[in-house]
Amino acid sequence: MSTTKDFIIEQLKQQIEDFKQEAKEQTVGQVLEVGDGIAKISGLSDCLMSEMLKFHTSEGKKVYGVALNLEEDKVGAIILGDFTDIKEGDEVRATRRILEVPVGEVVVGRVINPLGEALDGKEKIETDTYYPVEKIAAGVIDRQSVNQPVQTGIKAIDAMIPIGRGQRELIIGDRQIGKTAIAIDTIINQKGQNMKCIYVAIGQKESKIAGIVAKLEEQGAMDYTTVVLAGASDPASLAYIAPYAGCAMAEYFLDKGEDVLIIYDDLSKHAVAYREISLLLKRPPGREAYPGDVFYLHSRLLERACKLSKEKGGGSITALPIIETQAGDVSAYIPTNVISITDGQIYLEPDLFYQGNRPAVNAGLSVSRVGSSAQIKAMKKVAGKMRLEAAQYRELAAFAQFGSDLDSETKAKLERGKRLMEIFKQDQYSPIAVEKQILTFFALINGFMDDVPVDKINDFEKGLGEYAEISGAKILEGIAAKKELSEELEDQVKVLIADFRSTQDYIKA
Repeated sequence: MSTTKDFIIEQLKQQIEDFKQEAKEQTVGQVLEVGDGIAKISGLSDCLMSEMLKFHTSEGKKVYGVALNLEEDKVGAIILGDFTDIKEGDEVRATRRILEVPVGEVVVGRVINPLGEALDGKEKIETDTYYPVEKIAAGVIDRQSVNQPVQTGIKAIDAMIPIGRGQRELIIGDRQIGKTAIAIDTIINQKGQNMKCIYVAIGQKESKIAGIVAKLEEQGAMDYTTVVLAGASDPASLAYIAPYAGCAMAEYFLDKGEDVLIIYDDLSKHAVAYREISLLLKRPPGREAYPGDVFYLHSRLLERACKLSKEKGGGSITALPIIETQAGDVSAYIPTNVISITDGQIYLEPDLFYQGNRPAVNAGLSVSRVGSSAQIKAMKKVAGKMRLEAAQYRELAAFAQFGSDLDSETKAKLERGKRLMEIFKQDQYSPIAVEKQILTFFALINGFMDDVPVDKINDFEKGLGEYAEISGAKILEGIAAKKELSEELEDQVKVLIADFRSTQDYIKA
């Protein structure tokens, strides 16, 4: 009995000797008021901007928030997730960590929320690498000019409004007019182009995103794509941080010297979510009730898209923000803001859409401020005349409808323009390789299609592509490899098109 007693005494002595007193410093505050996804907190006097805060609810749940308003006697925070369990008087602890998200190869091929939590029913996202959602954009010295193309596979865009790696190109237009379709086709066309893709859905219906994910999986595009979803039923706080979280994931690959394409669908809903948060935080409203820093909201996001210099690894982030207009009004507050930040815009016009010209790209109002430096030499050669011809056609078509007598040159331009408009029509989910586009455009500008009936243009184009795959595979490979049309290649292309024409019975001999 005594031996047991001695043993216990020895154990207690040992524990007393091993005991080390540690003092941990932690800032703890209290919820003053809570509602609509916003909490006012007292007692966090040394809180940082964008710091993550941990709410300890009376039910024992842990909910995270982010500090946005740092006032003299309280902190205004947005709550990331369900705020219904948080009550007045609940404890709030500062984490001393700026809001960050998991990044790395682990997020590729996944559907996740802006906090990096899986939404696709697969295993949990686990990684040791985290990036802050807010980051200062690369400086001017760390960048280089845009000189490599992002092939969208959409003929009208690749020819007339080329997008380069590191560019910010706005897609703008009314609702239900094909903005998302352009973005998804661009993602599908990146297969084999050594480009990671991130699709950020802000305030979109979950059913719509499920359809997009299914299409991407069907086309094999989810192998290199991440979908970041802040759905229509999610709180405004998640919609607000979604594009920054997506950009942080892109920056991981940028730092590795890789190329990334990121789509923000759409920034109109992002601005609305930020307006909601700002008004709830009692920030003073400005034009259209948006807060005064709504320009900075998007400029600090889009400036993170860049082409880094070779010394910094040469990686790039290409951003395709989407903006929804109301009745084609591009002069509204948010559209004009984003137009002034980006390096060009693709404007989709309702009239063209309803006439059956899809994608409904208006070549007159659309522009790429990077221009032909984002095209390969072969495309530059054939597409140079096309933008001019498209613009001339629209002007001449407006005069021709008055029914006045036209000279033969004007008639020829109108006929060429009609064929050009037909060429630019393209089905969704069917991006076209750049070498086939060059073949089609070459045939058009060199008069090989002038005697093809307008209603047969698409058949001619499709047939030419299939014929080239069989009889001119080496020519297509030559264009893809050399990226330019040498005299020798041009002669081979002319012979190939002439041979194909001879097989088409609807062309008059």
